[in-house]
Amino acid sequence: MNNQNPIGIFDSGLGGLTVVKAIRNVLPSESIMYFGDTARVPYGNKSPELIKEYSQQIADFLLERGAKIIVVACNTATALALGTLQDKLDIPIIGVVRPGVESALKLTQNNRIGVIGTISTISSGVYETELKNSNHSINVTSTPCPLFVPLAEEGWLNEPATKLIAEKYLEPINKANIDTLILGCTHYPLLTKVIQEVVSSKIKLVDSAQAMAFETKELLVNYRLHNNQNKKGDLKLFVSDLPAKFETVASRFLGEKISNVEKIQLGRV
Repeated sequence: MNNQNPIGIFDSGLGGLTVVKAIRNVLPSESIMYFGDTARVPYGNKSPELIKEYSQQIADFLLERGAKIIVVACNTATALALGTLQDKLDIPIIGVVRPGVESALKLTQNNRIGVIGTISTISSGVYETELKNSNHSINVTSTPCPLFVPLAEEGWLNEPATKLIAEKYLEPINKANIDTLILGCTHYPLLTKVIQEVVSSKIKLVDSAQAMAFETKELLVNYRLHNNQNKKGDLKLFVSDLPAKFETVASRFLGEKISNVEKIQLGRV
């Protein structure tokens, strides 16, 4: 595998672009291919078998284009398909859950950790399972925050309505005496400011996208796949559908204007 080959990243939609942004900040010389399965989002209401099928299709697509590692920037796909992908494929593959869990375990002082995410992610219990597998004494408070996703995509990051919704959602978090909160959805880093305003100032936030970026760097170094060239890597964006306002929303997630987006249809919709 050539060190100059790209990192492959995929998500069910656009939220994984926060992971792309974080990885580009930590590893600016690495080229990246991103696939957002915008035609089949959300994954949360699909069967485990279908999620595995979708994930395999996307992984195969990224492999065909030379991905040296694959980052699964989707909580649902991580929970349901990561193990299958790791068993079937010959390149390193990491998911979004473990890096966030490890960061939270390092930060907590009182062994009380909160997790917020989509309904499907919280219902799966994947974060709680990972946390307790690492430390049986960890107390976990999990709360779904489904409206955070459309708020992030709409760009309502500092609106009064956003703060009111955050206060309602995060009430159990503030009552649970946690000292660390995992942002268990790749959309949520866009709402970091309002979330920190609403929760206790003593609560440390774990940005899953940032945690994944450092995990990706460690993986590349360990497998001797790190690109050390002193030039900025390329970014290629692929989607299974081009929804209205895609470029506006994607630019918001990346923090820069985008234009090079290619539509690719994979398998059945």
